[in-house]
Amino acid sequence: MYKAKKMNEFGTSIFTELKIMKQEYTEKTGKDTIDFSIGSPNIPPVDSIVEEMVTQIQRPANFKYAISELPEMLTTVQKWYHNRYGVDLDTDQIICTSGSQEALSTICLALCDPGDLVLVPDPCYPIFQDGPKIASCKVSYMPLKAENDFVLDLKDIDPEVAKQAKLLIISYPNNPTCAIAPDSFYEELIDFAKQYDLMVIHDNAYSELVFDGKVGKSFLSFDGAMDVGIELNSLSKTFGLAGARLGFVVGNKEMVSLYRKLKSNMDYGVFLPVQYAGIEALDHCQEAIQATRQAYEDRRNALVKYFGQAGWTIPASAGTMFAWAPIPDVYADSNAFVKDLLKKTGIVVTPGQSFGAQGMRYVRLALVEDINRIQEAGKRLAVSGIWRQ
Repeated sequence: MYKAKKMNEFGTSIFTELKIMKQEYTEKTGKDTIDFSIGSPNIPPVDSIVEEMVTQIQRPANFKYAISELPEMLTTVQKWYHNRYGVDLDTDQIICTSGSQEALSTICLALCDPGDLVLVPDPCYPIFQDGPKIASCKVSYMPLKAENDFVLDLKDIDPEVAKQAKLLIISYPNNPTCAIAPDSFYEELIDFAKQYDLMVIHDNAYSELVFDGKVGKSFLSFDGAMDVGIELNSLSKTFGLAGARLGFVVGNKEMVSLYRKLKSNMDYGVFLPVQYAGIEALDHCQEAIQATRQAYEDRRNALVKYFGQAGWTIPASAGTMFAWAPIPDVYADSNAFVKDLLKKTGIVVTPGQSFGAQGMRYVRLALVEDINRIQEAGKRLAVSGIWRQ
């Protein structure tokens, strides 16, 4: 049986491996795990979103191919981007997707040729590097350093590498580091992209999950951004629609047009009831965003408090639904720590090195457990003594 050579670039998902480890722990100990690994939100959509989807799913006509976006979907995204970010979009600058993951996994097929170079942050959400590899592109990594608060320093990029690159992928608020970027970063990024004739993809999936009274922004709200790039946005975390799969790609008309052409040969659009649910969410459920944001901020505070009491100092995330935490010095790497943590406490976290080499000394914790479970995890940590070795 023949195997495509590009498949040598991919390993088994870390979340598949963690699932096996959890099963083995429960079978061996008879105890449950407290799972901070996968970022699947447990805050459900508000009733009106569910009711709208139920109403629309009962209409037989909505089971036809969507082909393209509902006109109401496009105007809703237009209105939301204008009101929320001060960004004005034409309808030909918007594409709906089955979540931002779909776009990240396929868009390089439209924008790059095999062998083209794509600049990707390290650490990064895995599809940032896997998407270019699916398109048979080469990847060059841009380190996100703790001393820079995990904000990319564009001066670290070799000018010769920048000249070769076709595309740069970046994301703030950032998964997994939880960093947010200052306005000056976006201004420098746009100048950098123009200097080296680079296209930019900015993943803005967590713009609504920014804490401590700060407000997330759009890359496209900065002068010149429309000339060089596009932005991905998602309703997964903001409105609890992760499984329903709804996101959108907006921005540079030429890039959007190329991706629309590719998608027209790959699928038949987003299921219409999901689009209607998205319209309801964006048009009428802004208060739900505030409640969701507060829930994640409360969980962040609980994690910092109860894990800190057990000896594990975790930096307070500036945004996203995660925490990015250093591991004890006694462990060789984050994989070793994750295995020992699960063995001794039943707590499951994601090793930072699964997001890139720069994550070797970190783990990512998803804020998907309720506060009482976070408190229980803190007690287990204290009893284990794992942070007082």
